[in-house]
Amino acid sequence: MNNNQYAFKNALLYTALITIILFVPLYVYTMYMKNIHEVQNELFLKQHHALVISAMEEYDETRESYFEFPRFKSVKTGLYDLNFRPIFTLIKEPMEHFYVGFHIDDSNFAYLIVPLPERRYFDADYLIVANKLSYSSIYQKVLSIALAIVVIVFFLSIFFLNRFSLPYKRVNKQLDDFIKDSMHEINTPLSIININIDLFNRKNEHNKYLQRIKAASKTLSNIYNDMDYLIKNQQLHFEYEKIDLSAFVHERILYFDEVAQMKGIKIISDIEEGLILNFSPNQLQRIIDNNISNAIKYSDEENQIEIKLLSNNGTYQLVFKDYGIGIMDTDMIFKRYYRENSDKGGFGIGLDIVKSIMDEAGIGLNLESTPDKGSSFTYTFPSTLIYISTTD
Repeated sequence: MNNNQYAFKNALLYTALITIILFVPLYVYTMYMKNIHEVQNELFLKQHHALVISAMEEYDETRESYFEFPRFKSVKTGLYDLNFRPIFTLIKEPMEHFYVGFHIDDSNFAYLIVPLPERRYFDADYLIVANKLSYSSIYQKVLSIALAIVVIVFFLSIFFLNRFSLPYKRVNKQLDDFIKDSMHEINTPLSIININIDLFNRKNEHNKYLQRIKAASKTLSNIYNDMDYLIKNQQLHFEYEKIDLSAFVHERILYFDEVAQMKGIKIISDIEEGLILNFSPNQLQRIIDNNISNAIKYSDEENQIEIKLLSNNGTYQLVFKDYGIGIMDTDMIFKRYYRENSDKGGFGIGLDIVKSIMDEAGIGLNLESTPDKGSSFTYTFPSTLIYISTTD
């Protein structure tokens, strides 16, 4: 995960936490604003009540043949008798409460019931003023505040996380540069050692001490190749090409044969010939080398390892089977730096690399393991990776 992804992920986490923390005060604020809005609406209805009363006071039945009841755009009014039967009303909505005061029904229908003096106005006992109460403006305001807070917190989190991580970025860069330089310096003497051992063996008799040196240098080379892959993995694109998978597996078995012989381990292979793959040689080597290396590392001395390659229903299956110490947790072994047995050495990066290659290429894996009896890794290369020759 790069620095930008780290900052983005943690900024989202902090923003989510702050949003949760702010939920209670925002809820309280919303309820407070709704109460204020209801009070304002009550005053608004009282103003219209006063307008209706004023209009009825001004009406003189001796001079006017009829009374034009006031009508308003957003307010409805009505006159009712003592039993709340309408004498004249513009209100169509049903009301739940019939007693003096300000009421809000479940449907947010608000109305004010005011008693009238002694049937003074058209023999009515009550004047009701009503309107539809809407909280949309409050909800919009609260939502705008919440969104503003979330956006501000998110960008501030990214800003401060990036600022705080600057010293670590510098240290990480220095460490990366050191590792890259060290890897280059390690590769050169390793190559010299291997070349000179091969030249010495050609001119002299077999020497068990040189064989041990050769086996140790191959183990170091495998660790070097893993580290080199980790460094270059995010910088390079590994091109696919035509590979003779059968010959490739034979070659890697031969390469690790000296390492296996140092523990008296025999590699038994059953390789179906002529299987061609369309894959990256570098990535294929990481899969095979790490599995053979682990099989040797975690097997007891004077034991054996079985490697099989076969075609099966349009796929290729590559099997690595050992009779070693087995695996306790078959899920954790693919986690980077995880090692079940620290006495065996290594960094715990080999199977993490293999897992990343599998996920990228769509390679299947069936892992079977029994503690103290051994493990079997079966890799299935799908038909999409099988090389199909095209002829004109």
